[in-house]
Amino acid sequence: MPQGLTPLPTVIVLAAGRGERFKASGATQDKLNALLCGQRVRDHVLAAVQASGLPFHVVEREHTAHLEAPGMGDSIACGVAATSQASAWLVLPADLPLIQADTLLSVAAALQRHAVVVPFYEGQQGHPVGFDASCGPALLQLKGDQGARAVLAQHTVGRLDVPDEGSVLDVDTQEALAMAHTRLQNRQGF
Repeated sequence: MPQGLTPLPTVIVLAAGRGERFKASGATQDKLNALLCGQRVRDHVLAAVQASGLPFHVVEREHTAHLEAPGMGDSIACGVAATSQASAWLVLPADLPLIQADTLLSVAAALQRHAVVVPFYEGQQGHPVGFDASCGPALLQLKGDQGARAVLAQHTVGRLDVPDEGSVLDVDTQEALAMAHTRLQNRQGF
């Protein structure tokens, strides 16, 4: 490993989005602050990240406020720039409250074999998407709402099947938040 790099991948938690689909579904608050079984959505995500033991960085709205219309690509670039000493990155939107720490660790481990790792749950592409250090320059160039699709297109992607529905269940609508609520209650045995 090159000198100065941190040995573990850093999780970039994307919390700078505007949540327009959630608001369009009738919500009156920011989806990341919506309550889910007594905790904010973002707090569920951060609890899983902390439980993984991986280093992390949260990209907040104020980090991208200087941009005219920041999108997911801008947030990823911001997170990579802020964690330039990372050996790799796991890009995790903050609206996946059922994500499991084991999924983060599985993607991190798969980065030992692939430059890019994408988890799949029952055939559906999920998060976090992992990128090794060779992807850093391209991640820094991202802009707009396309996320890291351009970087994915430049690499052979390592597909990782995971048993974690939380890797695909984002809360982009009030209906999805209600579904997450039911699933979390079932998981906790209520």
